[in-house]
Amino acid sequence: MKKILTIDQGTTSSRSIIFNNSFDIINESQQEYALSFPKDGWVEADADDILNSVKKTLDCVIEASLSISDIVCCGITNQRESTVIWNKSTGKAIYPVIIWQDRRTSEFCNSLKQDKTTSDMVTEKTGLLVDPYFSATKIRWILDNVDGARAMANNNELAFGTIDSFLIWNLSKEKNHLTDITNASRTLLYNISSLEWDEDLLNLFNIPKSVLPKVVSSDAEFGKIELGDHTIPITGVLGDQQSALVGQSCFERGDMKSTYGTGCFLMANTKNEIFRSNSGLLSTIAYKINGEVAYAVEGSIFSAGTIIQWLRDEMTFFKESSESESFISADGETNNLLFIPAFTGLGAPQWNPDVRAGFYGITRDTSKQDFITAAFNSLCFQTNEILNAMRNEGLEIKGMSIDGGMANNFTFAQLLANITNTNISIPTNTEATALGAAKVAAIGSGLVKDIESLENFDGSTDFSCNQSSLHRRNYIKWREYLDIILVLSSNLKNINYKD
Repeated sequence: MKKILTIDQGTTSSRSIIFNNSFDIINESQQEYALSFPKDGWVEADADDILNSVKKTLDCVIEASLSISDIVCCGITNQRESTVIWNKSTGKAIYPVIIWQDRRTSEFCNSLKQDKTTSDMVTEKTGLLVDPYFSATKIRWILDNVDGARAMANNNELAFGTIDSFLIWNLSKEKNHLTDITNASRTLLYNISSLEWDEDLLNLFNIPKSVLPKVVSSDAEFGKIELGDHTIPITGVLGDQQSALVGQSCFERGDMKSTYGTGCFLMANTKNEIFRSNSGLLSTIAYKINGEVAYAVEGSIFSAGTIIQWLRDEMTFFKESSESESFISADGETNNLLFIPAFTGLGAPQWNPDVRAGFYGITRDTSKQDFITAAFNSLCFQTNEILNAMRNEGLEIKGMSIDGGMANNFTFAQLLANITNTNISIPTNTEATALGAAKVAAIGSGLVKDIESLENFDGSTDFSCNQSSLHRRNYIKWREYLDIILVLSSNLKNINYKD
């Protein structure tokens, strides 16, 4: 039996999974690692911790395998935008990984956005917005704030990568400096029309081209991993959200998935069209497989699973995240409590890095159930914001397939269907991100011929929308509260505090 190894490197943990050639999971291993928050809006991780977590999970799944000689290929999927720069001689990062959620470059981004010609140029070339979320301003910050970094970069001594590149460099015996086209499209440096690193963007962000990896197809040959006496070729790489799109077999125009992991990301395939949005949605590359480039439109929510972790770890409302389901009010009733889920700002469609999370409406009889339900409501409300933006721009939304850890919470899934007034489908295999990387690796290795061979065949659990007047009223109240918070945040930012 042919097998596929997949590395799924996420924001708070790394996983290694072995699939058979029917894409069933044979065995898996997961290792968490710590994030650090040095300042307000800063989010970092130790690059060695990430790498070691991947190596440990690889050791575990290989040790659990009866035989590794039948593992024919490896796929990698990774948290996107997170930025690491390392010394080419030592392979060591010169600064901690700046995680995608990090907002330290918001002032610089705001200064660029003051020039509409510049911001429009960036969006036209990349499909993205000028925002701290993406890699370019993170690279610039490291080069400008780490002693000697810019001089080393100019001397061709440093390499930049999103996490896929860092893993390929450290795990492949060839020490390849490569990235796939989907990860490149999230850097704010890649022209998604001409499909190349863009000189205008490199000049704008003052980044030498020598630090950048070579961009290849999602199903390219990325190098070989040596595990014991066995060599496994890496034949598939995708950013995590694009990987989930492939994992959910969203290959036709309008096919949409939503992944609820650390953050939440809605993505719809637009085939060969670069979808230009006026509502804060992003255009991005969905994949390049068998020479075909497909595009997608995306809405990003920065905090999803992190909210549940916060309720668990900081508020100690429950011991395990799965226990949160028992506290959710099925109809979304919260005793008028509202929550803005903005630990690190708001993504689409507001794109405001300065807003912070907060509850409103706490009274003496506010309960634990109210807090937890308000948190889950807020994710549904934000999802609804993105769906409304997509519909207003002419995308037909027939239904939504969801995956990620929160997709195992059926009470949340029904609440999501009701609040968004959208039918929800949950595939039997909710590990869509890892599955997508396995599918692309199978194509890259020749194990599978083409994407038409990858249609879903394992069924799903479906939730029909049943929106009530309560759901509509709660959303309207939340939206009014959000408008107030946006104004308040702007006013507070402009206050000149004196000692």
